[in-house]
Amino acid sequence: MRPYDLAIIGGGAGGITAAISAKRAGRTCVLLEKTARLGRKILASGNGRCNLLNEDLDESFYNPASRPLVKSIFAKFNKSDIIAFFRSVGVYIEKDETGRYFPATNQAATVLKALEIELHRIDVPVELNFEAETIQSSGTGFTVAARSGKKVSCGSVILTGGGKSYPALGSDGSAYKLARHFGHNIIEPVPVCVSIVVKDPILHALQGQKIAVRAKAIIDNKEAGRSAGDLLFTKYGLSGTAILDISEGISLALNRERKKDVYISIDMVPFLEKKELEESINDRLRKNHAPENLLVGILPNKFGPAMRSLLNTKDAASIAGRLKDWRFKAAQTRGWNEAEFTAGGVDTSQISLGTLESKLKKGLYFAGEVLDVNGRRGGYNLAWAWASGFVSGKYE
Repeated sequence: MRPYDLAIIGGGAGGITAAISAKRAGRTCVLLEKTARLGRKILASGNGRCNLLNEDLDESFYNPASRPLVKSIFAKFNKSDIIAFFRSVGVYIEKDETGRYFPATNQAATVLKALEIELHRIDVPVELNFEAETIQSSGTGFTVAARSGKKVSCGSVILTGGGKSYPALGSDGSAYKLARHFGHNIIEPVPVCVSIVVKDPILHALQGQKIAVRAKAIIDNKEAGRSAGDLLFTKYGLSGTAILDISEGISLALNRERKKDVYISIDMVPFLEKKELEESINDRLRKNHAPENLLVGILPNKFGPAMRSLLNTKDAASIAGRLKDWRFKAAQTRGWNEAEFTAGGVDTSQISLGTLESKLKKGLYFAGEVLDVNGRRGGYNLAWAWASGFVSGKYE
């Protein structure tokens, strides 16, 4: 069989976009996906709504090591280009009040279907259940061999096999092995945008309770991130958007740096200053409220009985201080099956700015989460997948 100009390993957001980009540029290409269907993580993104990108899109929203590379790619394929790309495949996009962009249908399935229609329209061959096991190079290009024994010959390769988050959907870290074969350094992957395991007796009483809070990551007695959002108490620890948004620093400290002095500080009453909260509790004490009733109207009713030992002190200053800075010691993160993103991957210092070509092997390109690029929650990671996929597909 005549070799393809390009083989794309990974049929997720980056891979599909790379295939469309390459074919539109006049190159023959094949899309190789290890699972039984394309874009499974697209379907799961944004709680099934697919948060495509964010109004504020630049390198500052990504991990520091990746910013030069991210900046060089967004210079070639930016927010407007991403919107225009989706309009070109028939997907209308709307921005919500927070600056996040979603398909007008609010369904991730719409996005994937439109991309699949475009792949079919421009005649991009797709090989499903193709689990790439090796990439061998020669003077004329590359040969990609699947675990099944099937082989594909090509002039260039784009490796966009994802990170390690949601392994059941195909991203299990196997792409790192392929990158290592060509000498690429892999920054240790850790789960991010992930719930945190803590041990605190209050969890049992508050399991399933959700409140709006302010949260801080405290590592070695220094603040390492803050957020505001929902806190969900679970049987194993803490979840919710406030936790997910500070989880990166916590995960890096626990999983990569092996630190022990890692805490989460929760302000459970963000709508009152500490002095106001103290005065309110003092007023209730003067009115002889029972301890379990001191927080009625401030926090949900479960909190009074759950915090009985604190409230029994009848010390308004201590109670207010604890509620404004409740410290939970972080024991570990939840695992890859619950992490939305991966921090770590192929070292971006070994990737050429503006093209995503390997500095170690000519003709080898990278896109998406396989690289050590991770953005904040809110459309930044998918935006990187679309942009890096499109730029890598237009390789020169």
